Amino acid sequence: MTTVEQDAREAIYTDGITALRGAFSVEWADAMREDIEAAFAEAIARPGGAVGRGPKRYYVEIHPEQLRGFVDLVTHPWVTSVCTAVLGPEYEIVELGFDIPFAGAVNQPWHRDFPMPEVTRAEGRLNSLAFNLTGVDTTDDMGPFEIAPGTQFDDDPAFGHGMFPPKTHYDRYNERAVRKYPQRGDISARSALTIHRGTANHSEKSRPVLVLGVDAPDGTNGDKHDMAVTRAYWDSLPPLVRDHLHCPVVDELTPITQKHTIEGLVMGDA
Repeated sequence: MTTVEQDAREAIYTDGITALRGAFSVEWADAMREDIEAAFAEAIARPGGAVGRGPKRYYVEIHPEQLRGFVDLVTHPWVTSVCTAVLGPEYEIVELGFDIPFAGAVNQPWHRDFPMPEVTRAEGRLNSLAFNLTGVDTTDDMGPFEIAPGTQFDDDPAFGHGMFPPKTHYDRYNERAVRKYPQRGDISARSALTIHRGTANHSEKSRPVLVLGVDAPDGTNGDKHDMAVTRAYWDSLPPLVRDHLHCPVVDELTPITQKHTIEGLVMGDA
């Protein structure tokens, strides 16, 4: 294991998050945002195209072909190194999507994105990662992402649906809370089990964030997602991508009806 891989694995297992500044150019990030905004306009115009993650806050899953920089992202040496170090050499790319908090988005409740898998509870092994890339230079008034480092292994039967710590536990997360201010071109990688939340967006701007979800072979997050690729696109992909991209190959893409709803986020931190 290289030093980069060792450092990434240690950070994910201790803090629950790691990052690489300036992985891509500002121009690359701006193109990513254009693709996110085009995909959101299409999705919000049809039933089931976007799901609420709180007031003025949405999540949309997309197909890889909707993102011009998809191959750049999943072949980036840091991304492949982190995936290999944490999930093993047979990691599986299972999700591509984005979150957008708009002006007026409120604090989310502290949460994780899904209940703790049994392998994590029994063996202390993480079997999934979420990579995030911002479409804007994040400032404090834009509702930054907030994370409580070191909470990815918190396991308490009081968690609602295995995901939402009760408000009586909030002191632990408020004390640990770290706000993140990524800039265009930065990448972060985290365990989606690490307790986190989006904060209130007091600006007049949206804050789009790309999400790339990756599983170990025994991960099950692919069950929540419906991305696909066309045969022509599949044939154009380098082997490094085909070896890890786990989704159907189809003759024609159909719009995705979102499946990964998180009911506890719909109302915000009410």
